[in-house]
Amino acid sequence: MRIPSTSCLCPFLVCLCFIQRSYGTGHHVPVKVPSKNQTKLPNGETEVHHRPKRGWIWNQFFVLEEHLGPDAQYVGKLHSNSDKGDGTVRYILSGEGAGTIFIIDEVTGDIHATKSLDRERKSHYVLHAQALDRNTEEALEPKSEFIIKVQDINDNAPKFPDGPFVASVPEMSEVGTSVLQVSASDADDPTYGNSARIVYSILLGQPYFSVDPKTGIIRTALANMDREAREHYAVVVQAKDMAGQVGGLSGSTTVNITLSDVNDNPPKFPQKNYQLYVPESAQEGKPVGKIKANDEDLGINADIKYSIINSEGANTFSISTDRDTREGILSLKKSLNYERKKTYTLHIEGVNTHTDPRFSYLGSFKDTATLKITVGDVDEAPVFSMDYYILDVYENSPSGTEVGSVTARDPDSRNSPVRYFMDSKEDGVRYFRIDESTGVIRTTQPLDREDMPWHNITVMASEVDNPVLFSHVPVTVQVLDVNDNPPEIATDEDVIVCENSRPGQVIQTITALDMDDFANGQRFSFALPNQLPVNPNFTLKDNEDSSASIIARRRRFSQLTQELYELPIVVWDGGEPSLSGTSTLTLRVCPCQRHGKVRMCQGKAFLSSAGLSTGALIAILLCIIILLAIVVLFITLRRSKKEPLIISEEDVRENVVTYDDEGGGEEDTEAFDIIALRNPAAAEELKFRRDIQTGFAIFLFFLF
Repeated sequence: MRIPSTSCLCPFLVCLCFIQRSYGTGHHVPVKVPSKNQTKLPNGETEVHHRPKRGWIWNQFFVLEEHLGPDAQYVGKLHSNSDKGDGTVRYILSGEGAGTIFIIDEVTGDIHATKSLDRERKSHYVLHAQALDRNTEEALEPKSEFIIKVQDINDNAPKFPDGPFVASVPEMSEVGTSVLQVSASDADDPTYGNSARIVYSILLGQPYFSVDPKTGIIRTALANMDREAREHYAVVVQAKDMAGQVGGLSGSTTVNITLSDVNDNPPKFPQKNYQLYVPESAQEGKPVGKIKANDEDLGINADIKYSIINSEGANTFSISTDRDTREGILSLKKSLNYERKKTYTLHIEGVNTHTDPRFSYLGSFKDTATLKITVGDVDEAPVFSMDYYILDVYENSPSGTEVGSVTARDPDSRNSPVRYFMDSKEDGVRYFRIDESTGVIRTTQPLDREDMPWHNITVMASEVDNPVLFSHVPVTVQVLDVNDNPPEIATDEDVIVCENSRPGQVIQTITALDMDDFANGQRFSFALPNQLPVNPNFTLKDNEDSSASIIARRRRFSQLTQELYELPIVVWDGGEPSLSGTSTLTLRVCPCQRHGKVRMCQGKAFLSSAGLSTGALIAILLCIIILLAIVVLFITLRRSKKEPLIISEEDVRENVVTYDDEGGGEEDTEAFDIIALRNPAAAEELKFRRDIQTGFAIFLFFLF
């Protein structure tokens, strides 16, 4: 290294700079500095400096790292032009590493490194040099600072701090598709030589992958790599310093590359023809079998949708996809019948649901297979000819009357005989029975429509040879009406007759009730009995609308003369045959008031207008009794607390008090009650009567 002449000057000091002339040497060559302020340059020329006569001329020193020689490594030499070589100048070194790493010969000024240095730990050291007079210890030169730099050698191999690496690339990728970029680092000095200049290369992984020597980007090197053929690759990448030259250091790392899946494989059925046995007893909506197409892809690229593409199979069966197993689950849409159809042929198609248009050139991503289903014969329960039955029978029919019949048959090919019976847990067994061979239903007792117009029973049928299998059907029996109930007047209350009624006045309009249905019981006729003499008080008019009017035949009625009248009325219904009934109405005479169109007796009118029911009257009566008891209790307590007028049983006449007031004489009876003096007991009784009178007055006050 050259020492620039213009930068090596320092006042009063001249430094002998030693320059390492070739890389790898372990010492410096001393160069003497002539006097008269001249510096001899490496090319033999001298340069004159217009500086003071005394001083150092120096540059920074260099020392090689990792020195392994037996002797201390020579660094350089310090020399002052004050040094005449007589040993009177003493050189002192201070600063980083002085005395431990770096030592100086106090007489000659030679500097040596006593230890092996590592540039990667510390790249330079700052030290201070000073020349002293050995005798006086006075500074011959001012203290000056200089630097010893540790010169790098290639002693660190490249490293991959983030390795090993994991990466993925889609299968079937084009050549040159980027996979991953790796990066290595070198601790050597990148500014000095090629020690830190790295070149990348592939040690393992060719011919599938390549790496850019400068950037470290790994790319695919082989086209159409198939994941289904090989999925994982271990690629070893090397990083070498010294620009890859011989003698350079290297480091390597592993990159685990996985080919990710793309949809490049269509689904395939392992075989083209399948067979399946399904018993005819299989339930609708339940799975009866499964089929699966294989797909070598993964994830959604292997999702398959199954379908039945022929109408024969699609009308009876359905197929769905199990997301976990990717199987086609076959289910029944309609029940099977061995006697009607014994075999079915299904054409099943499996199609990928997620296709990649880049691989359309490989063909359609679907496959088909044929499934032949054989229906198995199963011993089935008898089948009724109808889903439900509605039968009828007239009421009052004698026991054993036929109501109707049900029919069931064995659906199997052998057509076994059928036995009928009724569910014993139902209430219908009390009224009906069924012939176990013919299915004819009969009554067990006469039925009453007015009691129960409908009966629900359950009829069951089983094979005679196999009673375990049975079926059932609901049967509803309607009881038809006959005219067996006479009509009656539809009122239980007395008919009110006002005292001021006039001849021809309508007293009340009446109707009738009949328990029979509309066809037999809802058309009524009314009349008075023919066998009785003509009623002088009332007559009856049939309104011909299933109602009749009671009409007064005379003027004025008197409650005092006769309060109650009885009027028998005959009612006929419109049934076949017609039935009649006689009802006797009670007519009550009352003095009436008009309240709109309604006439009521005065007593009833009072209660009605007051809004008092029987319960209300009872409550009022209880309140009166309670008030009366309170009054009596109050009087009794008051009487018991008062002191008697007579303290002793002595003659009261001995206790007469004289007073000057003038009385009214014998005529004045209110001034003083003399009875109290004569009979104390009578006085107490009189006082009690007065209290009773007062209490009763209070009671009447609260009541009214």
